[in-house]
Amino acid sequence: MDAVRVALLREVLAGTEWVQDSRRFAGSLRAAVAPHGGGLLLVGSAAYEPWHLAAHLDDEAAWSGLPELSPTLVRHRVPGGAPAHLAVGLGRLEAAGRGETLLVVAPGQPGAGLLERVHDARRNGATVLALDGGDRDLHALAHDALAAPPAPAPAPTDGRTPTSQDLDLDTVQHLVSAAAGENSLPAPRGHRRFRDRLARLADELTAPPPPRW
Repeated sequence: MDAVRVALLREVLAGTEWVQDSRRFAGSLRAAVAPHGGGLLLVGSAAYEPWHLAAHLDDEAAWSGLPELSPTLVRHRVPGGAPAHLAVGLGRLEAAGRGETLLVVAPGQPGAGLLERVHDARRNGATVLALDGGDRDLHALAHDALAAPPAPAPAPTDGRTPTSQDLDLDTVQHLVSAAAGENSLPAPRGHRRFRDRLARLADELTAPPPPRW
């Protein structure tokens, strides 16, 4: 989903809580990964790997000049021969502690094993954020959480902008990652800020950085 489709989606969702809530959650993410922080860990469930969000956050980190948004993807299963940035297993969560941020993304139940690791990371001082389908146990561990509704139908694949009826966890992830990048920009005054935003949008549409994922 490119910047134009995100903008159109926000127009569709105007008047609902989703635009405001995604911006609020993105603000929590930015605050947690502030420059003095220890890095962002991104993990899904055994059945759901948030590699798409990892790629979007990595792009937003490059576009916004906020490298702290670039995540380390933590995987339940690491295939042989995976490149270094895709070869981080669950053992990384055992070392998570103060100054680090753990973002858990799971449309279904995260599983007892993951919840135990998240609990240990929080007890060791990590900030825990959850972007999920509303699991109560996960929300109880999270410092901030955003729950997406289950999708009644698959998200559009024909280029059509999703509507509020199409909203699911994948679509909410787009809203959050876009808000995290754009709201991390410095706040210059007046027309300069407007020109900078237009220039950034043009860069996104015409020359996106090569994907790492």
